[in-house]
Amino acid sequence: MSETKRVVADRELCIQAGNCVMVAGEIFDQDDDGIVAILREEVSGDDVARAAEAVTLCPASALALEDR
Repeated sequence: MSETKRVVADRELCIQAGNCVMVAGEIFDQDDDGIVAILREEVSGDDVARAAEAVTLCPASALALEDR
């Protein structure tokens, strides 16, 4: 059974870099102002690794993964 994580974004911290969309566009998007938007709040399988990479690459530390 694959682990499931919850994706969390602090839109107040987001600086619109877009790294999250570049590495995990199926999980993250940007609104009209360039602020992060979560497309899928729960991820599992290979998507956990992609979401974790996005968390690591976020220059504003606006993203996190939580255990479900």
